[in-house]
Amino acid sequence: MFVSHVEPWRTYWEFVSRPYTVFVCSLTAAVYCLWGRKCQTPALVCSEAFGAFLYQHCPVVAERFTPTPWCWGGRLQTLVCAFLKSKPPVTYRNELIHTVDGGQISLDWVDNQASAPYPDSSNRPTVLILPGLTGNSQQSYVLHAISQATRRGYRCLVFNNRGVAGEELLTPVTYCAANTSDLERVVQHVKGLYPAAPVLGAGVSMGGMLLLNYLARKGTDSGMVAGFTISVPWDAVKSSASMEEPLNWLLFNKFLTRGLCRAVTRHRKILEKVVDVDYVLKSQTIREFDERFTSLLFGYKSCTEYYRDASPDKKLPSTAVPILCLNAADDPFSPKNAFPLTIVQGLPNVALLLTAHGGHIAFLQGLFPRGESYMERLFGQFIQSVFEHPRDIKKACGIVKEQIS
Repeated sequence: MFVSHVEPWRTYWEFVSRPYTVFVCSLTAAVYCLWGRKCQTPALVCSEAFGAFLYQHCPVVAERFTPTPWCWGGRLQTLVCAFLKSKPPVTYRNELIHTVDGGQISLDWVDNQASAPYPDSSNRPTVLILPGLTGNSQQSYVLHAISQATRRGYRCLVFNNRGVAGEELLTPVTYCAANTSDLERVVQHVKGLYPAAPVLGAGVSMGGMLLLNYLARKGTDSGMVAGFTISVPWDAVKSSASMEEPLNWLLFNKFLTRGLCRAVTRHRKILEKVVDVDYVLKSQTIREFDERFTSLLFGYKSCTEYYRDASPDKKLPSTAVPILCLNAADDPFSPKNAFPLTIVQGLPNVALLLTAHGGHIAFLQGLFPRGESYMERLFGQFIQSVFEHPRDIKKACGIVKEQIS
């Protein structure tokens, strides 16, 4: 009987003392410790008053961000998100509006007529979504954002840049991160339809650059009550340099450049009136494309001049509404050395939330990260805090009483 009790323990110690068992256990412990270090509370850079508001109404900012354990690094987060993320079903109502230059803009609406909190469409809050460089209303991050907004009773509108949503180009003009005229036209259109409904702008990647440039340009006349951005490239020159690193070029830059070139090919007949299309289609990087196409189309002397004008970092002091910006330190599109920390620290209305990991428009969590992630939860909580506590957030951001409606 004594031996029968001892033998299992002897067998156990013989097992754990084997070299491969020791190796596996050590490796597991190392991975666990490394993953534990990745699980950190994001850094919130903002004024004390704005921070207090966010901690109260957006509790996710105080939570530890726990990235998907098998997604090591920003590149893998970005790639996995692109291929694995689910796409919630969304039914749009499309509208084409015309611009002063004779062009047209495709808008995709989710009216949310079944909204219980806001049955009257005249005052139903509107979330205006600006997709990324080659994105449109069908991107997974757009669909998840709409899911977050509509479940809270809000109306959504996706602003598709010219020529990316299947509509024809009527003029030889597309879009860029520095030109805000189309966005201004869209905001005027929305406010004309629903003058009593508050509008919040939400921009992703290049859409975030465009939104911030617009908010800075318009100041107190933006027609928006707040802004929210995800994975904004703060300095286009530094972003371009990061994207041209060999691995980033292979994984991301090359793919995006091909997408831009496909759009030019689709609209070749009208665009060849103003650019050498064949020369544009030989572009191997986004920088080359912007040098041969974007900067020329919008009147810049060089791509560098365009990038400086498109970068929103130094324009933040000109904004006049509450803005929350989410970025990851391992984002290959937006390097952390470009984050405008010093600028944001001196502003009452801008908050920068920084995670150590998360990649570009990813922020994946869980072992099988197909559903909503950190950025969707943050987005949902922030838009709700803006629409449900308008006076509190304006007071926290130092908005003068005359601007509080």
